[in-house]
Amino acid sequence: MIKLYDGGVYLVNGVTLTQSLQEAEALSSEKTCLDCAKKGTMAYSIIKAHNQSEDMEHLRLKYDSMTSHDITYVGIIQTARASGMKEFPLPYVLTNCHNSLCAVGGTINEDDHKFALSAAHKYGGIYVPTNMANIHSYNRETMTGCGRMILGSDSHTRYGALGTLAVGEGGGELAKQLLGRTYDFAYPGVVAIYLTGAPKPGVGPQDVALSIIGAVYKNGYVKNKVMEFVGPGIANLPIEYRNAVDVMTTETTCWSSIWVTDDTTKGYYVTHGRPEAYKKLDPAKVAYYDGCVYVDLSTVECTIAMPMHPSNTYTIHELLENAEDILHTVQEAANKQLKGVKMDLLSKYHDGGIWVEQGEIAGCSGGTYDNICAAADILRGKSCGNGAFSLNVYPGSMPAWSCLAKNGRLFDLVSAGAIIRECFCGPCFGAGDTPANGEFSIRHTTRNFPNREGSKPGEGQLSAVALMDARSIAATAANGGKLTAASDLDVEYTNPPYEYDAGIYAKRVYNGWGRPEPAYELKFGPNIKDWPEMPALTDDLLVKVCAYITDPVTTTDELIPSGETSSYRSNPERLSEFALSRRDPQYVGRSKVLRQADRDRRAGKGLSDEIKAVYEALSKAGLKVDPEGTDVGSTIFANMPGDGSAREQAASVQRVMGASANFARAYATKRYRSNCINWGMTPFLTETPEVFELGDYIFVPGIRKSLLEKNDDITAYAVKPDGAVTEFKCSIGTLTDPERQIIVDGCLINYYRNN
Repeated sequence: MIKLYDGGVYLVNGVTLTQSLQEAEALSSEKTCLDCAKKGTMAYSIIKAHNQSEDMEHLRLKYDSMTSHDITYVGIIQTARASGMKEFPLPYVLTNCHNSLCAVGGTINEDDHKFALSAAHKYGGIYVPTNMANIHSYNRETMTGCGRMILGSDSHTRYGALGTLAVGEGGGELAKQLLGRTYDFAYPGVVAIYLTGAPKPGVGPQDVALSIIGAVYKNGYVKNKVMEFVGPGIANLPIEYRNAVDVMTTETTCWSSIWVTDDTTKGYYVTHGRPEAYKKLDPAKVAYYDGCVYVDLSTVECTIAMPMHPSNTYTIHELLENAEDILHTVQEAANKQLKGVKMDLLSKYHDGGIWVEQGEIAGCSGGTYDNICAAADILRGKSCGNGAFSLNVYPGSMPAWSCLAKNGRLFDLVSAGAIIRECFCGPCFGAGDTPANGEFSIRHTTRNFPNREGSKPGEGQLSAVALMDARSIAATAANGGKLTAASDLDVEYTNPPYEYDAGIYAKRVYNGWGRPEPAYELKFGPNIKDWPEMPALTDDLLVKVCAYITDPVTTTDELIPSGETSSYRSNPERLSEFALSRRDPQYVGRSKVLRQADRDRRAGKGLSDEIKAVYEALSKAGLKVDPEGTDVGSTIFANMPGDGSAREQAASVQRVMGASANFARAYATKRYRSNCINWGMTPFLTETPEVFELGDYIFVPGIRKSLLEKNDDITAYAVKPDGAVTEFKCSIGTLTDPERQIIVDGCLINYYRNN
């Protein structure tokens, strides 16, 4: 049972929930108040300790450490370097777990790795070589600590189960920390995730996580809030089980997470040789939460998230019992969203079951030691078969890989026909084990967004991905690809103890924290390019709508595809050629025309006939215009853009391609909106997007003044190709003073150059 409370709740003595202040006082035997109880959460105390401001409503945070992987760190370091950074002012972990396939794109991936190693020397960073660990496994093992805060340029930066409040953000926010600046943010709401009971045999952490995601994603119950895990059920979960639940909180659109810590948490730190990193974290005797998700773990069933979102959840039994109806429903919904291709799920139902072609157990959520041990217990002495089905397993780190090898669990898996891969995040974002066209893949990874597995619908390629727990994936493998819930098997789970070998990292990881070498030369490859110049905002703004997306939510993967496109993440111009390529392949061509138009304007070459006609229509409508002194750019509209990855490229590629703004009904995540701001694109909000459409122009007079003077209710004008002009209202939403100046200056790099 999962229950969402309507309104706030008080947690008393860490156990009892009530929505009455008077009852909370009676149960705790102490007088309190709402404001006092709000300060009783673990999140409040951790955030307060990191806030550089006296104002807890308007935070200015500094983090204890940061982390990035090889899709994001080059851009971040280049941004900070261009803005005047001389050394890393805090520990910065650079992992190489995303672009590890160095044959893709020639030498460019390994060139980036060598750039990162040279940056670790020059600026004093921590460099984790390829295939040593995925980003989050390494940070759990070496960088977490109770009461700490970590900022990462990967959306799944979540270490709450280890007492660390961690946040995934776009690269601009990390660059700010590298420059000694702060992460500015309004104090978030805090929602209790109250766990009680204990999971049934065969029910794993992905089942719990997907059940929570299914309950809270669509209604935005925890959007941009902290999920604070409390309640007696925590004591019934091993630490890796907690870690695997915790990392999936990103898919709820929450801001961060934190858990009660206990002897199990302490044991993790002792095992990893860092007992000093542990301290007890508990809410106060009376703590107030803005909401509560009540989870009875004993009622959670083996669960599957069907295409194309982690919130599209069913129990596996429910799916099997209603296979044709559910497969048809999912298939039809997917095909309304897909363009040019059709998903076929109904054909997977035959011979008394649902059949899949591939299983993946991988990454920060699936590749944990406990998950792989459980999969080995299920498959010991069995066979995956020699048919279409294949099983691939990616341990999260080499210390975990080593222990699994020593205790025989890898042998059990290999003997059953599984393939053991390196420590690599590829299956999570389409850079490894991409299924064949038309195949159905079940994965204990983080996401199953459209084409996240690597297919290319624009070229007629499409496969389907569902998310499941490692246990049920192993159970399906044991049945040769017939979808099976692990709870249906009688398995003795051995739960072997974990033995951590710190020497594995000591021998290979370069740790230069606190020891920068300023004279060390950065090593550049031919694909590593500086950011192009971004113009400052003019008084007025004219943009053309070059993409108009009416889907309920638009993911960052649709704004900039993952997979092979990320090989160009260090080359802004080349990467921008992939902008919206899977969602709207004509976007780049349309936007380039506007980019060139503005370059011509700045060079004094005049305006195109089309743009002259737009200004003529505006003048006829009685508006004062300055054609030669007004930015001309592109824009997109999407109902709710930015769900998913923290990759700043989702915004930067638009900016490099000439975009000056986004228009939306709402922004799916704080991090995507921040990415737009940091790249100088105004994040407009509109409730009437029907007044403009693809190919229309939007004129926003006085936008520079409005930003600087905090006039956030904006009057804009839509101009149709026939010259019709329609006035409409839009807004900018809450912005800090630095964010306003960043947009006015044109981007974060310009802001730091000017300030």
